[in-house]
Amino acid sequence: MRALVLIAALAMPVIAWLSQMEVFGPDQATVSARYPIVLVPAGYAFSIWGLVFLLDLVHAVRQTTGRRRHDPLLGRVAPATAIGFGLTALWMPLYAQEWLWACLAVIVGAWASLLWTAVALARGGGDGWARLAIPLHAGWLTLATFLNLAQAGLGAGLLPADDQLGWSLGLLAVAAAVLLAANRALRGDAAYAAAAIWGLAAIHVEQSHGALAGAGTVAWAAAALAVLVALQTLWLRLRKSRRHAHL
Repeated sequence: MRALVLIAALAMPVIAWLSQMEVFGPDQATVSARYPIVLVPAGYAFSIWGLVFLLDLVHAVRQTTGRRRHDPLLGRVAPATAIGFGLTALWMPLYAQEWLWACLAVIVGAWASLLWTAVALARGGGDGWARLAIPLHAGWLTLATFLNLAQAGLGAGLLPADDQLGWSLGLLAVAAAVLLAANRALRGDAAYAAAAIWGLAAIHVEQSHGALAGAGTVAWAAAALAVLVALQTLWLRLRKSRRHAHL
């Protein structure tokens, strides 16, 4: 199973490059532009994938080498890690074909698998590199899931394109509940919070000058959520350090 983690980790950047070369169809920016929503972040935010893929690949190599080959916790989370990496890779060609509901199902599966892995690593005191790579990936997928949901709903005509403020704020509220609950389960993991804050800040930047109705309101809602996640993370980490100090 550890070999599958490595294969899936290698597949992600390879498929990402092929996607940018439009091997599977239009690139992600082109497809995204066909479904304009007020939850989309600034384009620079997606550069986080480069860091995610790099950290994941290093983790995938490390978990097959040295004493980590016999680490029972890394062995236990390997199946979920492989699933999360594999589904992340699968999402890219599906998105190029604009199979938005399939994309949503795949990204939810990837997010759930990697969040479970991140929680298991946080609670089990797992390898430090794994506890950096996996939560970062899971944190970004948390926001990406809601972006996919919005685009799928818009594409299917289930969500109005000309009046996005109400449902966008509703999705942000649900995203807030998910982010805060996951962050608490992860005990204020800095990597998870950083990925979420990065995405929320990018939504604020993009929508502060967005042309769609309600963009400005969504921009400030995203900024407020970013601050809330940061404050919760700080509080959780302070509480954890105080507990350790009293042991």
